[in-house]
Amino acid sequence: MLPKVAKDVGSRIRAGSELVGEQVDVIVVHRDADNAGAATRRTEIEGALRGNNLASALVPVIPVRMTEAWLLLDETAIRRVAGNPRGKNDLGLPKVHQAESVADPKELLNQCLLAAANVTGRRRDSLRKRFSQNRRQLLERLDRNGPITQLPSWRILVSDIGSVTANWASRD
Repeated sequence: MLPKVAKDVGSRIRAGSELVGEQVDVIVVHRDADNAGAATRRTEIEGALRGNNLASALVPVIPVRMTEAWLLLDETAIRRVAGNPRGKNDLGLPKVHQAESVADPKELLNQCLLAAANVTGRRRDSLRKRFSQNRRQLLERLDRNGPITQLPSWRILVSDIGSVTANWASRD
């Protein structure tokens, strides 16, 4: 069993590095911007990497609120994951420009999945308990060329990945 790891970014990077046991090419760190803001989170993540004296490339993943906000943009995928792909009821999904300002995207996504399934009783309770698995499926089905490309946090992530890979290509 792994020892308990403190929740700060530096401790988690250190624990991951120790777990791997050797230098890695890239470290991907997910940290929601929340109230601190994306720039503050980026600085926090970069400082944590420097504090661990690692030469790995860094890709910060910094959604404005929560990653779930990104998942609210694909009604078709939500309906499929909920098991009712032909449903027609309104899910109350935000418009693209509103997605990153939803106060609690995780809760809204859960409510949208329940609404999309359009089930009651035990089936509704069962669906609610499967939220983590449903969220994973939505992440796996994320349309990387769809509406998400309009979100600044997504464009920054794609740019960061492009920078890392361009740097690798220039070394060869």
